Amino acid sequence: MFEARLLQGGLLKKVLDSIKDIITEGNFDCSPNGLSLQAMDSSHVSLIDILLESEGFEHYRCDRNIPMGLNITNLVKMIKCAGSEDIVTIKCEDKPDNVTFLFESKDNDKISDFEMKTMTIDDEHLLVPDQTYTAVVKMPSAEFQRLCRDMAAIGDTVNISVTKEGVRFSTTGDMGTANITVRPNPSGDQKEEERTEVQITEPVSAGFALRYLNSFTKATPLSPTVTLGMVPNLPIVVEYKIADMGHVRYYLAPKIEDEENAVEA
Repeated sequence: MFEARLLQGGLLKKVLDSIKDIITEGNFDCSPNGLSLQAMDSSHVSLIDILLESEGFEHYRCDRNIPMGLNITNLVKMIKCAGSEDIVTIKCEDKPDNVTFLFESKDNDKISDFEMKTMTIDDEHLLVPDQTYTAVVKMPSAEFQRLCRDMAAIGDTVNISVTKEGVRFSTTGDMGTANITVRPNPSGDQKEEERTEVQITEPVSAGFALRYLNSFTKATPLSPTVTLGMVPNLPIVVEYKIADMGHVRYYLAPKIEDEENAVEA
């Protein structure tokens, strides 16, 4: 049996809002350690990795590993029925045909319960490797969201270059070009979540599709900071840590220059 009680029901809404534009269905893996989801988008360009640790729930019980295949679109509709401050309880049996969602108002004057049918989703279990990144940038998540939005107004692809001097975002479109450089400011009067920090062992530069990055920034309400990890010729990781709970990570493959040139030609 699986049962988890989350005091911050609004958190679950934010997590689902951060993935609903990328995937339409997924297997939520319930284990004694927590609730996790790994899934790729239909084009196999990006990967989502979510972990909600058991310690972050007020009550958590999972007797054995249980996969819950759920339609994300329908799940978002169901969770919208909960108030932002409602307590959410998720329950299912060991081999679930249905998952029960219980929403309780904080004043305990309203209780709603919904049952959602599970799906059989045949997706290979994805192993996300522990990667040592040659460049790691930690910056305010709202600033990263604004940068991606501004870049998307100019072009479709952003080139992210990380050096000791900082991180440079560049794009080119029909109307012209745009370049924005964010310099590290690890010390000073700013709060920790307002600083930009760069750790680098070698410079890295790669291009990425802005439509995916803009979708990733839907996770901005989950964390005041975002961490970008880069290695030459490998996917970038965009990570939002959820305080006392876990993380939402996105992996995005870099654009290959030959492909871009072929399209332009």
